Amino acid sequence: MFFAGLFAIYFTLRSTSPELWADRTELLNIPFALINTLILVSSSITCQFGVFAAEDLQPYKIAKGQVNLAGRRRLFGWGMVEWFWLTFILGAIFVSGQVWEYAQLVAEGMPIQADSYASAFYLTTGFHALHVTGGLVAFLLVIGRAYAVKNFTHKEATSSIVVSYYWHFVDVVWILLFVVIYFLK
Repeated sequence: MFFAGLFAIYFTLRSTSPELWADRTELLNIPFALINTLILVSSSITCQFGVFAAEDLQPYKIAKGQVNLAGRRRLFGWGMVEWFWLTFILGAIFVSGQVWEYAQLVAEGMPIQADSYASAFYLTTGFHALHVTGGLVAFLLVIGRAYAVKNFTHKEATSSIVVSYYWHFVDVVWILLFVVIYFLK
């Protein structure tokens, strides 16, 4: 619901201040944002590979600090933990990219208090970045849980599936935000 309100802010701003919209969208670095978006979308793919590994429901073999799935769905020989670590890294790169983009926009004269467009931009993308950060914490909890249990069962697999639902939701919301913020002229 909150994201729906943020989308409403953007559409209202665009309809009431088209000149402000046009001026401010020229400052956006679309190629960088596209690469950052592709990184986030890639993290959804790696997350799903982790879920496939967790759903295999064969016990993890724990040896030398590695947690690998001893199942039939082993792309690169990775289990859920490895895929979730890769997802975590990609998500962290995305958030870091957002921070870098904020720094660039501030340097170009668009701090959050500059005008209504800047406020809407930072509020919307920042709220999304907070959700991504929450997802990163959830991945760490699921990874930690996989190391903490003796046998990886359906209960642990379910928690990885739930985290993946959240992560996919965050990705879909970003794709919609990306289209509205960076491509809607």
